[in-house]
Amino acid sequence: MNTASLLNNLEFSDKHPKISVLLETERSKELRITFKKGQVMKKHKTPFPIVIEIFDGEIAFGAEDKVTIVKRGDMLSLDGGIPHDLTANEESIVRLTLSKGDKVERVENVANS
Repeated sequence: MNTASLLNNLEFSDKHPKISVLLETERSKELRITFKKGQVMKKHKTPFPIVIEIFDGEIAFGAEDKVTIVKRGDMLSLDGGIPHDLTANEESIVRLTLSKGDKVERVENVANS
């Protein structure tokens, strides 16, 4: 058994969203992304499906030519290959579930661009 906390060791970056790996299973990787208000993850796509949970805050999630406002407690799933972007409407904590085959470095590159 592995355990992790979305609240322990919280870090926010002044420059860009901050990515932290919480844990890995044989099938997935669980990441925490912290955003300061106004921070953006520019349009990108993943080769695998993803699931995001808004643990705290509010995110404008753009995909398929529309923007969906997702708030604390909301979750969404997105198939691989679909371009999407995220903008923090307020300071936010996001949980991102990646397929085991996906790379954390890809997410970090998007956050840092």
